Amino acid sequence: MTQIDPSKPVMVTGATGYVANWLVKKLLDEGLTVHAAVRNPDNQQKVAHLNEIAANSKGSIHYFKSDLLAPGSYAEAMQGCELVFHTASPFITDIKDPQKDLIDPAVKGTQNVLETANNTPSVKRVVVTSSCAAIYTDAIDCQNAPNGTLTEDLWNTTASLEYQPYSYSKTLAEQKAWEMAEAQSQWDLVTVNPCFVMGPALNAKATFSESLSILKQLGDGTMKMGAPKMGVGVVDVRDVAEAHFKAGFTPAAKGRYITAGHNTDFLEMGTVLLPKYGDQYPLPKKALPKWLLMLVGPMTNKLFTRRFIKNNVNHPWKADNSKIKNDLGMSFRPLQTTMEDAFQTLIDANILTAK
Repeated sequence: MTQIDPSKPVMVTGATGYVANWLVKKLLDEGLTVHAAVRNPDNQQKVAHLNEIAANSKGSIHYFKSDLLAPGSYAEAMQGCELVFHTASPFITDIKDPQKDLIDPAVKGTQNVLETANNTPSVKRVVVTSSCAAIYTDAIDCQNAPNGTLTEDLWNTTASLEYQPYSYSKTLAEQKAWEMAEAQSQWDLVTVNPCFVMGPALNAKATFSESLSILKQLGDGTMKMGAPKMGVGVVDVRDVAEAHFKAGFTPAAKGRYITAGHNTDFLEMGTVLLPKYGDQYPLPKKALPKWLLMLVGPMTNKLFTRRFIKNNVNHPWKADNSKIKNDLGMSFRPLQTTMEDAFQTLIDANILTAK
């Protein structure tokens, strides 16, 4: 049981990220002092909205310049903190060199933060943002899981440097975190493992995440002929922030937590938007046939290799979220609320315009 003193500062790495923004907001609203570790504290485009949130909250925020790949660069930000949230990790799909672009920042960054925790006597708990990608690679993996359902006991064994390197990076980074946690006794580790994170961005233009890019394609006509029935789990970004907060401040929290609100697919994600936005935006109304995707997918999107399509389209995604509900008392927003709030964010930021 790890009791965290809320009067002590809390550190957040990658504090300007999509999920981290909402976590920082939650911490500030709860009246905490946030040590925000960011690449460039002077980048107003990235921090102005957080300053505004802080000004209207009971908490306060302090910025510290840090770099995932620079050993010791988190030392100053971590001083006096009992709780560390490590959310910083690369999530990019335009990958030139998987080792350099994904694996090194994810694994070495995690190692860097946890070595600093080892050298900071005040630290009692570290919450690492992992991913369901550390549990599975493709939707077809659900069928091979016990009872056809992903659980916290499973590890991704099918991703590699050549295939789905992002999933591979999350797997290696989380395994490194557990290896380091088990080698010491000063702090305990909790990991939050979200599935596909969707929902409104607090700073849409500056943190245009990969999930918002998929959402844009649902609404800009890219998928107007149909959307693939690609099995995914979806969770609201605000629920992911809440899960981090609870993982940090619930004394009995332990181990990994699948953070998934809905077992769904890309087509359903599009069709739940139809009642509110269907008249103005070319949203998908039907499933794109798998054979057609096999034909055109590899030409239109380099992620959509034939292997990827074969392993994900028309394969239902299913995960068990009972552990986080039971241990942390989590509940999840309806899919329609998440999708509508996210879509509205893109409209408000002029990223999507009505036809």
